[in-house]
Amino acid sequence: MQINLVNFDVSKNKLSGELPSGLGDCSALQSLNLERNFFDGSIPSSFTSLGSLDSLDLSYNKLEGRVPSKGAFANASVVSLIRNSGLCGGIPELHFPRCAEEAGMQRKRHMSRAIKLIILIVCTVVGTLILSLWFYLTCARKKKKLDSSAQVIMRGTFSKVSYSMLHKATEGFSAEKLLGEGSFGSVFEGILNGKPVAIKVLNSQNRGASKSFMAECKALKNIRHRNLVGIITACSSIDFRGNEFRALVYEFMPNGSVDKWLHKEVNLSLLQRVDIGLNVAHAINYLHHESQTPIVHCDLKPSNILLDQDMVAHVGDFGLAKFLARPPQPNQSSSIAIRGTIGYAAPEYGLGSEAFTEGDIYSYGILLLELMTGKRPIDNMFQADLNLHMYAKAALPDQVLQIVDPALENDDITEEVDNRRRIQDTTEPRVECMASVVSVGVACSNDLPQDRMKITDAISRLQAARDS
Repeated sequence: MQINLVNFDVSKNKLSGELPSGLGDCSALQSLNLERNFFDGSIPSSFTSLGSLDSLDLSYNKLEGRVPSKGAFANASVVSLIRNSGLCGGIPELHFPRCAEEAGMQRKRHMSRAIKLIILIVCTVVGTLILSLWFYLTCARKKKKLDSSAQVIMRGTFSKVSYSMLHKATEGFSAEKLLGEGSFGSVFEGILNGKPVAIKVLNSQNRGASKSFMAECKALKNIRHRNLVGIITACSSIDFRGNEFRALVYEFMPNGSVDKWLHKEVNLSLLQRVDIGLNVAHAINYLHHESQTPIVHCDLKPSNILLDQDMVAHVGDFGLAKFLARPPQPNQSSSIAIRGTIGYAAPEYGLGSEAFTEGDIYSYGILLLELMTGKRPIDNMFQADLNLHMYAKAALPDQVLQIVDPALENDDITEEVDNRRRIQDTTEPRVECMASVVSVGVACSNDLPQDRMKITDAISRLQAARDS
């Protein structure tokens, strides 16, 4: 039976018990007022079916339990439930506390999130610590390895220098301080302890750079000669990014390389060229015959010959240096591959021969010929049927003026001899001097090692030519 009750008001009647669920069947009910009674228990779920309600007042009772969220209970302006301390839940606008099971679930969710957050933070911190520890230990091992490898070679020989000191000395290895670049690294000008220095920084990405560094340190450890570039110190450390850093610090040579003077429109006089040849010859003689262990340089060329403020030549760059047993052993093996430089490397190196002193003699002979002719051994004029050695040999003994550097033709300056006596160069002695130097260069650069001139004989011939 359909009940057409529209308004039902029993407020303030001291009614008690549970709310009658049958009221939910009064579908036409628009206003239901049950306030200020003693109703208890929960709100019947049937009340959510009262679709026509525009006013529901259940306030000031003893109701408890969950407040529905559907029907009239979904609109806070329609429902009044105040002063029912046992109610919970409902839409947020009613401002009831969460029901116990809901709060428990919420707490569990909060706790779950908190636990997950704590676990995430702990894992992040632990991971960061582990990563930092790994990085520190890796860097420490790397630095220890680098330091120990350098100390084996340099112990008691060089003063210590750090990466930061070299970084500061070169203004952060700036391009303005770059002097040149080679196969194994770059050379920078710097100021260290108030003095100008040349800093050779090895390229750690180059596979041969490490061997080059070790070879150069070992070669320079116990050798001292006026015609060798002096090493001041070495650095084997880690840079600001944690990468391996290796560098050698040399005396600064203000006049640069012989290559610059020969091929960049800066003229060298005849006497200067002869003196450079003699300086290099004395350095070679020392390396081959007077050092504690014979050393083969393996890369003699103009760019590796540096000039000091007095134009005295110094041999540098021992990155390919090779130590020889004394006496040399025929089957001696090399731990460093012989690369040298095309045009200056002895022919036998191209056939797989080991490094011996005769290889340096060949390179020296080519260097002398380049000094006198001003032509590189890889000049375009030289092809398979003609090289610098053949070109110079064909001009001996009477056609030397046709092959010498044209810059020497105008070299009529007065040169100093024996620091006191000064003479004006004349044509005949000059030509004889040129021919003598060229002949030494040719004799040193013969194809067969056994046919090459001994360095001591080369020194004697050049000294005689200079004094003539």
